[in-house]
Amino acid sequence: MSGQRDEESTALRTGPIAPSTSETAALVGGRPAARRRIGDSELRVFPIALGGNVFGWRADDAASERILDAYAGYGGNLVDTADSYAGGRSEIIIGNWLRTRRNRDDIVIATKVGKGADHPGLSAAAIEAAVHASLRRLRTDRIDLLSLHVDDPGVEFEESLLAVDELIRAGKVRAFGATHHRPDRYLEARIATAQLGVARMAAMQHEYHLMFRREYEIDLARVAVDLGLGVMPRSALANGFLAGNYRSKSRLDRSQRRGKLARYFTRTGMKVLTALDAVADQHDAAPATIALAWLLTKPAVVAPVVSATRPEHVIDLVAATEITLTRSQVAALDRASA
Repeated sequence: MSGQRDEESTALRTGPIAPSTSETAALVGGRPAARRRIGDSELRVFPIALGGNVFGWRADDAASERILDAYAGYGGNLVDTADSYAGGRSEIIIGNWLRTRRNRDDIVIATKVGKGADHPGLSAAAIEAAVHASLRRLRTDRIDLLSLHVDDPGVEFEESLLAVDELIRAGKVRAFGATHHRPDRYLEARIATAQLGVARMAAMQHEYHLMFRREYEIDLARVAVDLGLGVMPRSALANGFLAGNYRSKSRLDRSQRRGKLARYFTRTGMKVLTALDAVADQHDAAPATIALAWLLTKPAVVAPVVSATRPEHVIDLVAATEITLTRSQVAALDRASA
């Protein structure tokens, strides 16, 4: 099940599930959440993306559908998955949900290719086969946002870009981007697409959160702004650490100690949690909500990608769209995480 841990889920503060409000706006606390445009594409999305990496893995079919229902009930419309998540099971669950809820036109589906076991890499043949397989699993005729999940140095970039453009021209993909590519690759893609006369990248996914800032802010943020890319930070809650439910390594089980979560129990990590607690108290919000609201203040960020394993956890995710942090609050979080 390679790739399924891209955005770890988190245990969040529980709360009631709001009823479905509108097909175009979320009314978490009474105000509609404005849609944000992904780059220069036609895609306009809710400012929090629901990660599907746990579907078919930590959340079974029934739980996954309840999570999706809760997210859509709050007005969420951007669901992010990949052909490699749970060996394709994530896409199947999302596809079944879209079919039974009959809401395909209301949802922006983002998926990734390149890491799937059946069609690895970014050759033209692999991309075409992977996209068609994803379309079958998702039970749809188009992917709204396709991302190149890996960089494939063994394939000429022009081949990958031409393959994606052909899918866009055929109406099977609406827009595309990349995940965890180096800054120079985004620049190379912009030059190549101009020379080839093909569709330009619209989006960037990269790990970015209060515990992992330097790589994005130093190397990628300016590229994203200069190229007009919509940024979807992944692992937006640092594998659940920024939810604040784990305050010491003693609360972690053995797998978590061996995994990514244990690395955040540092002096900086504790400073970040303290700062999150302070700002969360000022807004009567959960630490996770504040961590996502902080991301939404950053240039080029469109929608952080975050997952939940229970429907009642969704409230803390979507609540970030209603939080307006002051400059001093943003500065306090910046200092704590520096």
